[in-house]
Amino acid sequence: MENFILKLKELIGPDLVSGNETVLEQHSRDESYHTPHLPQAVVFPESVEQVRKVVAFANENRIPVIPFGLGSSLEGHVIPYQGGIMLDMMRMNKVVEVLDRDFIVRVQPGVTRTQLNRELKKYGLFFPVDPGADATLGGMAATNASGTTSVKYGVMRDQVYDLEVVLADGTVIHTGSLAAKSSSGYHLNGLMVGSEGTLGVITELALKVYGIPEAMVAARAVFETVRQAVDAVVAIRQAGIPMERMELVDKRSLQQANRFMGTSYPEWPTLFLEFTGNESGLKQDVNFAKDILAEFQCKNVMFEKDEKARHKLWDARHKLAYAFVRGTPGKKMMVTDACVPLHFLPEAIEDTRKTLDRMGMDGAIVGHVGDGNYHVILMIDMGNENEIRQAQALNEHIVSFALSKGGTCTGEHGVGIGKAKYQREEHGPAYGMMKKIKDLFDPNHILNPGKIFI
Repeated sequence: MENFILKLKELIGPDLVSGNETVLEQHSRDESYHTPHLPQAVVFPESVEQVRKVVAFANENRIPVIPFGLGSSLEGHVIPYQGGIMLDMMRMNKVVEVLDRDFIVRVQPGVTRTQLNRELKKYGLFFPVDPGADATLGGMAATNASGTTSVKYGVMRDQVYDLEVVLADGTVIHTGSLAAKSSSGYHLNGLMVGSEGTLGVITELALKVYGIPEAMVAARAVFETVRQAVDAVVAIRQAGIPMERMELVDKRSLQQANRFMGTSYPEWPTLFLEFTGNESGLKQDVNFAKDILAEFQCKNVMFEKDEKARHKLWDARHKLAYAFVRGTPGKKMMVTDACVPLHFLPEAIEDTRKTLDRMGMDGAIVGHVGDGNYHVILMIDMGNENEIRQAQALNEHIVSFALSKGGTCTGEHGVGIGKAKYQREEHGPAYGMMKKIKDLFDPNHILNPGKIFI
């Protein structure tokens, strides 16, 4: 071990390599409930050449390499169960170039979402993908992150023009170009985005950015049933109203929010909506949406245009996870993640609620209702084996339901280790092709081993 770390220090410099116990522990976990495991060394590269040297060295010596951003992942993606080198990308955190006339930005992988948007604001631009956490863009690409704005802008895969990637043997490739479209060659962007560090290490990204909307209106709409809320969402989308966000929060979620925040929100299924556009068009969109909401027996709707009031209105959604964590000390949060075709979403949420009640579990259901992605928030006592088994059984039930309806086991969190056991069932014969692609890109299986495939 000592020789191994010394060799890494010789390769890229002594200040960029650590075997310190505290540093190892900090890189042994993510935000998930999965069991931590220490790496053998942590490397802090500052250039693509340093990444290339470390990966090539690891490949020659059959040492695992795991790229690491902020550790905000939720399915154990970065936990180094086979030890090896943790490649912490946070020092590669430069916004390389803003091509404002092309609506493109080039960034290093350690740049965070909020850091990028601070820089883009100078140009009247913004990057839309919002997974909740202030994750790194490299990590967001690795997991194909999405979040609250995907109903309008799509997921991370839809924003990528080009990636610079270091392959397992140290080769550096580019997966695309800066052109707005291309019919040339295989779609390597799509292959790398969502590969979770199992095919290569992302060292630079060229991303699509957008103009900041002139005006914004937020709304909170209360319904008696989840089905009414989701049917209203489908109708709004069918009407062609360009929604920025469409979020569903269930009754249990509002109860927790009120308890934690001291608020008095109506404790019914609630839609949180956001409209963006120009002033005149936005007024028409909001009035049209009001009529649609009324058709689906909306009990109460509130609109806010002022920035401070908008943020306050959205507090119950944005702070929900925090409300559960702070309100349940000593327990670990587990968040499930499945996605179904939109017209199955009411049935999926109703089935999930019935299952929670039947199992006697306390869980809140939320969702990016505009695209069929939904989550259950559970607080688990990690010392209670029965609670852990129940949570796993619930997760399996949710996944089985989603797959039976033509959905997926993960809409945005990614596979990691938590969803690896569902891959063969979801993908069928294509699963074998995925494993062959892994073998081609990483024949020695050094890149984030044990993730996605089991």
